[in-house]
Amino acid sequence: MDHLLTLLRAAAEDTRLRILALAAREDLTVSDYVHVLGQSQPRVSRHLKLVVEAGLLERFREGQFTRFRLVTSGEDAALVREFVRRLDPKHPRIAADRARLDALQQRRQNAAVRFFRDNAQRWDELRALHVADREIERALTHHLPLGARRLLDIGTGTGRLLEVLAPRVEQAVGVDQSREMLALARANLARAGLDNVEIRQGDMYALPFEADSFDVVTIHHVLHYADDPAAALSEAARVVRPGGTVLVVDFSPHDMVELKREHAHVHLGFADNQVQGWLKSAGLNSLEPIHFPGRRLMTGIWRGERELPARAAARTSTTAHPAHGVSR
Repeated sequence: MDHLLTLLRAAAEDTRLRILALAAREDLTVSDYVHVLGQSQPRVSRHLKLVVEAGLLERFREGQFTRFRLVTSGEDAALVREFVRRLDPKHPRIAADRARLDALQQRRQNAAVRFFRDNAQRWDELRALHVADREIERALTHHLPLGARRLLDIGTGTGRLLEVLAPRVEQAVGVDQSREMLALARANLARAGLDNVEIRQGDMYALPFEADSFDVVTIHHVLHYADDPAAALSEAARVVRPGGTVLVVDFSPHDMVELKREHAHVHLGFADNQVQGWLKSAGLNSLEPIHFPGRRLMTGIWRGERELPARAAARTSTTAHPAHGVSR
């Protein structure tokens, strides 16, 4: 009862309810809240401190910024979302906050779109060389582990893969190092109306998540930019749970050396045994790869499964003590 009263007291204030309503739409910084709420930084910081201490919001680092989001786990998460659900979106203050946030998002999206537009021609030229994206998306959807609840997309870019896969899981998280891409992904996902998606800035070699955090990890056309693909896959394997899957999409070996110069590719594709070896070294069981021929580039999907402890123990026991016969 004491804990419930603490939550109710923390939420029972005009500004703090407005903060919760905004947090349900996007992970915002203190300066974002100052801009949208039209209040001073000390006042906003005090309100944020109270709702964080009560367990309604949680804070996380993104580069040099601190962002705030609705609490994501436990019974408190369901309660805070019920608070938000009961707020009238047509209430003058709630509607005005939403309009100001929309305007702020639009300005950021415009900047991100300019960045994307400046590079769009090069990306379109590359896209024409390989299989259509929708075929890869369809295959990834098909190979999503049955019953997967949490998904991580490493190098999420525009957030397109999250748009496709997030409706099939309870929670989806995308990480990327580029702030321009993060802004574009947030705008795209907000427009898609997905409320179970979180976007984070992060390094694929040092993911900001605990071990065994996700049921499935996707790495879509990212490894060819990686200086150390094996290390990236090892980090992906670290955060996938036992029984979970890592799905890697990238190009098979090719001779288009101009991609290094024009698109900053570090690697000219990967051989099956190369990726399978990295998956095995990361502690994953490699499954049969899938290939999609394109006009000049072949795309591969490599799958690695993290074995369940009981299955691994049984396999080890069988290997150590091979059965020579069965007696009845």
